[in-house]
Amino acid sequence: MDETCQWQGWREATERALYGPEGFYLRPEGPAGHFRTSVHASPLFAGAVARLLGEVAAELGTAEVDLVDVGAGRGELLTAVLAAAAGTELRVRAYAVERAARPAGLDPRIVWTDRLPVGVRGLLFANEWLDNVPVDVAEADAEGTARYVEVRADGTERLGGPVSGPDADWLARWWPLREPGARAEIGRTRDEAWAAAVASLAAGRAVAVDYAHVRESRPPFGTLTGFRAGREVPPVPDGTCDLTAHVALDACAAAVASQDAGGGAAGSPVAELVPQREALHALGVSGGRPPLSLASSDPAAYVRALATAGEAAELTARGGLGDFLWLTVRVPATTA
Repeated sequence: MDETCQWQGWREATERALYGPEGFYLRPEGPAGHFRTSVHASPLFAGAVARLLGEVAAELGTAEVDLVDVGAGRGELLTAVLAAAAGTELRVRAYAVERAARPAGLDPRIVWTDRLPVGVRGLLFANEWLDNVPVDVAEADAEGTARYVEVRADGTERLGGPVSGPDADWLARWWPLREPGARAEIGRTRDEAWAAAVASLAAGRAVAVDYAHVRESRPPFGTLTGFRAGREVPPVPDGTCDLTAHVALDACAAAVASQDAGGGAAGSPVAELVPQREALHALGVSGGRPPLSLASSDPAAYVRALATAGEAAELTARGGLGDFLWLTVRVPATTA
């Protein structure tokens, strides 16, 4: 049967559309050809990550530190962080975790891999990765029963069977569907992916940055959408557009805590969830305008400072990139 005519759950359809043969994320232009992340918005973002890496190295008591970029695109963030760290004492071992092939001309210091390195001591950073981990979609039918949403490659949808098993448990805890027509993205696969990422750390910090929501403010009809060439488009799983949905990051945080339960307080991860504007402010990124006096004393410096302030403002703006959430998990080194 022609695949375009097959009904599939959104998880399976997204996996094929994004990562299958001729999948969207395996195209030569990479994600940057279709949408702009904080990495592409300003070098200030990479500078902040470099400072964060320095903090982690100091906590570990070493200048030799690992940096793992999960969902690395074409290596843009790692390239910029290595440049920012060039004038410091840090000795960075950089890993790009990505399903696409290694891009030509990439810094040879960057290890390119399709799987998480194990035993990392340093910083694992996942910028807009979890929103592209495929998930199933559920919708409440006329009787209020949560059912899987099935889709064809042309984007046509129908309701399938009732949500059951671990998926039903996840919905009941994290995103109950109370009204007919209400929809949710079942984030269990993302919880598992994030728990695996954190487990790859021997010590340091794991940071996920993404479009996100928490239990108190779930969107009533879900967030699944598409992007193509910089524009939002209907989510059609045919390989021609990105497919993304906001992340229930509170559930991801709890999945790590649950995984560690019983591991002992001394080695337990500690998680925090803050908006990007707060995280970047703490790392020295401010959107404040330079003093007008600088325009008279050093006009060129004023223009440069004004441009930098504009970039910082974009990264921290309410209603924009500043509303992204940062989930940070600290993994203390265990003692034998």
